[in-house]
This record gives sequence, structure tokens and C-alpha cells, in this order.
Amino acid sequence: MHDGAVLPILHLNGYKIANPTVLARISHEELESLFVGYGYKPYFVEGDDPADVHQQMAATLDIAIAEIQNIQREARVHGFTERPQWPMIVMRTPKGWTGPKEVDGKKTEGYWRSHQVPFGNIAKQPEHLKLLEDWMKSYKPEELFDSNGKLIPELAELAPKGHRRMGDNPHANGGILLCDLKMPDFRDYGVDVLKPGQAIAEATQVAGTFLRDIMQLNQERRNFRILGPDETVSNRLSSVLEVTDRDWVAQILPEDDHLSPDGRVMEILSETCCQGWLEGYLLTGRHGFFSCYEAFIHIIDSMFNQHAKWLKTTRHIPWRKPIASLNYLLTSHVWRQDHNGFSHQDPGFIDHVVNKKAEIVRVYLPPDANTLLSVTDHCLRSRNYVNVIVAGKQPALQYLDIDAAIKHCTKGIGIWEWASNDQDGDPDVVMACAGDIPTLETLAAVDILRQHFPDLKVRVVNVVDLMTLQPKSEHPHGLSEKDFDTIFTTDKHIIFAFHGYPWLIHRLTYRHTNHDQMHVRGYKEEGTTTTPFDMVVLNELDRFHLVMDVIERVPKLGYRAAYVKQHLQDKLIEHKQYIDKYGDDMPEIRDWKWPY
Repeated sequence: MHDGAVLPILHLNGYKIANPTVLARISHEELESLFVGYGYKPYFVEGDDPADVHQQMAATLDIAIAEIQNIQREARVHGFTERPQWPMIVMRTPKGWTGPKEVDGKKTEGYWRSHQVPFGNIAKQPEHLKLLEDWMKSYKPEELFDSNGKLIPELAELAPKGHRRMGDNPHANGGILLCDLKMPDFRDYGVDVLKPGQAIAEATQVAGTFLRDIMQLNQERRNFRILGPDETVSNRLSSVLEVTDRDWVAQILPEDDHLSPDGRVMEILSETCCQGWLEGYLLTGRHGFFSCYEAFIHIIDSMFNQHAKWLKTTRHIPWRKPIASLNYLLTSHVWRQDHNGFSHQDPGFIDHVVNKKAEIVRVYLPPDANTLLSVTDHCLRSRNYVNVIVAGKQPALQYLDIDAAIKHCTKGIGIWEWASNDQDGDPDVVMACAGDIPTLETLAAVDILRQHFPDLKVRVVNVVDLMTLQPKSEHPHGLSEKDFDTIFTTDKHIIFAFHGYPWLIHRLTYRHTNHDQMHVRGYKEEGTTTTPFDMVVLNELDRFHLVMDVIERVPKLGYRAAYVKQHLQDKLIEHKQYIDKYGDDMPEIRDWKWPY
């Protein structure tokens, strides 16, 4: 009713690089049935005579376009009544069509060899040069170009003009068509945090109410969609379904939930389809938000690669206008997939993302709901980036009020003064964290340190923008050497609790002064179906292991720390015994809150 249409053309030339293709080797009837089953009305253009095939294609295009226009007209005049059968074209022609029939006595046209370099050594094989010359002359260039090599006017006149040219079509240069989203003030959705580490909220549920109102404000422009592999509700974004539905044009049963042909939420259990839809949507001048389980976003690794490369290249093409950023929200993450198990535990997408150019990629790890709101607002306003946000969906402690969250996210990294006690001197140890669960465990570890070593000076550093850890010379968000040294010190041990694989932090920070004293805990490929706290214990990211890291590395704690270390080891044993008996975490772990 509102959208354009795509006419798919499947070109079946029989072969790929060195083998036949499956669809080219099944019967005509089977191939037709396949695409009818996909919901298409297939038309076939077939042959090896160029003049005949050209006429077939012209006639078939006229038929297909007329059918598309009729489908659109019916929907726009009478409203949506049933899922249409869209036309598509199957074009079957020989591979290497009109090229050399044979090279060195081996079949080339109509065979996979035409996919390769048909003449590999023209300089040393004159017979290949002659074949190339004959091939080029077979196109009768003397009838196409004048004596100066210029295309003759009657052919040049056939080329489209202005916006009809493929490269100048505004819909292929989405930045020209892009309108800013109408955005509510995200501050209005903030969680009240009167004291750090006391209030409980679900970060993505809070973000979902913000996304709901963005959807509502942009209904008239119809330029915002949320996409995901059947996880909108699971990822706590169900508030958006208060103002729109899931897009659905197949049969709708009375018991179905939030399905309509006019929905703005796109769900299909295929991350590749979601990625493709979103890329097309952004490239044609709209905005989108892709929500996915963290472990399964890896399915689109290569698609992300190509989009990031495209963004990098087009940044330097002046007529190519900036498009809305591609925004990922990765939730149901590694540390809270305790019920689904090892197959759902993989935080490695961010390792993959940071391989791309610094001018393109951004990675955010908001520790609570208010920081997630601030980051989401920023990402939806940005242009020409790939933004990756990793945030939990389960009820969790909240640390920053909305004003503090804005300041923290604007800087991307900062010392949490309320959690630190080194204000009157140098710290003895720096406790750093990035990610919601690592932040929780770090703060709980600091609590233990305060209880047992009240004279120990501890600095707590939280990282929300991962790229701040790189040097300024490597990433525009990176810290200067002076700022990094001021925050992390030049000579104190740094115990870093990280959401993902530990080596990523080392990779980002290895050029900094104090890298040798940075000790990173993170996911080390240990997982199963277990309790939330046991997940961090399995990977030695828990509060007890973090405190033991401090004991191992801070000389001033001396021999008195042996009693505390033994106590911590006992607590780990108690933890294992408790979860084996009750299937849940100990209350002192499950119900812990920041006590200061």
C-alpha cells in the first residue's frame, strides 16, 4: 500500500565458478513449483539467440511491471485484502553467452570455464590473442562507435537521463531523501536512581518505551522500523507493539498477536534477512534498529563486513550523502543465557566489529537503563556508522541517574567517584569494568575489599564507549595518553572485568603506558545451563576471583590477605554446594546491593 516493489530476476546460466548450480539442474516444473511455493508468479525467459532473448525479456518485463502496478493500485484503492502473488523472472541463458565457444579445444561458452579468465597468457600465446580479437570484433564495434571511438548518437540517445540514471536515482542515494527522526526527549524515560546500586529495572524494557514513542512520532513519515529474528518481546521491547504491529501479509488467525500488513516491526527467524532488509531500508533513506540475541548476530558477520566497507568507501565520494547508521542492540547476552546454555553464549561479535575502520565502528556497553537510553538516543541520531550496543534485558541494579548517565556516556569512560575511595591520594588498585554484569561483579568486589581492607585505596573506572580505550591516534573516541594515564595511572595494577573475550581489551590498550599491569577477566568459553552467578564463576569473572586478583597483585596487603583469600575460596565452595542443592544462587549473591 505504501512501499515500492522489487522485481526479482534469477539469472540461471548453469554454473558457478567450477561446478553446476543446483537450480539449473532441476526440471522446469520443479523450479516453477519452488518459486510458486515461495509466493511468486514466475515467468521464464530462455534461449541462446540474443535477438530472440532480448525480445522475450522486453515483453516479459512489460507484463511483470503491469502486474506490479495492478497489485499496487488494488491495494491503494481498495485496501489490503490478501497476499498478492508477485511476479518474478527466471532468465536461462548460457554461461559466457556470446563468448568464445572453445579455448584450447575445451568447451567455454555454456560451461563453467567461462567464469574463469578465458585467456590466461595472451602475451605468450598468439592464438589466444587472435581468439580475443575475434571475440571483440564479433560485437561489430564499427557499427557502435564513430571513427573517433565515440558512441554513435542514436545509441547514446537511448541512455536514461537525470534521475532515471541508475547512479543518480535518489532512491539509490538515500542520504538525499533522509529526514531526521522525530525524537522525544529520552530524559523523560529515565529511571529514578536516588542512590547508586539500589533500584532495580530492566534496561531494554526502559529503552523499549523510548523506541515505542519514536515509532509513534514517525508514523506519518513511515521512516522507522525495528527488525529482529522473532525476539522483540523476548528482548523486552514489547512496548513498541502498543503503537504498531508485526508486519505480516499471510493468513491471520483470530488468536494471533499483533500481526497486520501495515506493521512497522519486521520479524523473521533469519538474521540474514533482517540484515538485508535493514541495509536496504537505510540505503534508501530511512532509519532502523536491529535487535538480536548476542550469540546469533555472528550469522551476519560477512554482511556486516560489506556494509562497513561500503560506508568507508562512500565517505570519500562527495555526491554520496550520509545515511542513517546501522544500529544493533545485542541483548540476551552471554552472561544471562544461563537457561539456554553454552550454544547461546558468545560475546565475540564486538571483536569482529572492531576490525573495521575507526571512522565507521562504534561499540557501547551501557551498564544500566539510563546509560542505555542515552546511548540509544545518540546512535539513532548518528550518520554513516555501525553502532553496536550490548545491554542486558533482565532485572538489574541501576547506578546512575539520568543526568549522571548523560555525562558518563558523553565522555564514554569515567571514574565512578561514589564507588571509589582514593579521592585524597593515589589509588592502590584500579578496578575497571565494561558491561552490565562485569560492572555488578566489580562493585561487589569493591564492597568485599572495603570490608576486609578498609585502608586500601580503590579507584573504580567504568567504560561505556569501548573505543575510548584505544589511543587517540587510532580512533576518534580514543583517550589521549595523558588522559588515559590520569584515569588508569602509570604504575598501579588494573583489574579489568570485561563483558567479552579478555584479549580484546589487551588489543585495544597495548600501546598505553600501563598496559603491562592490566589484568583482564572476561568470557573464556566456559558455559552451560546454570545459574547467573555460576556463569561468572565458571569464567572467573566473579567478585571473589576479582578480589583474589587484587590480593595477588597489591603488595601492601601482605600476609594478612591470606585469611581473606581462604575465606573467598570457601565462599566459592559454598556457592557450588548451594546451587547443586537449590538450583539458584545464594541469597547474599542474588540480592546484593551497593551498601554505601
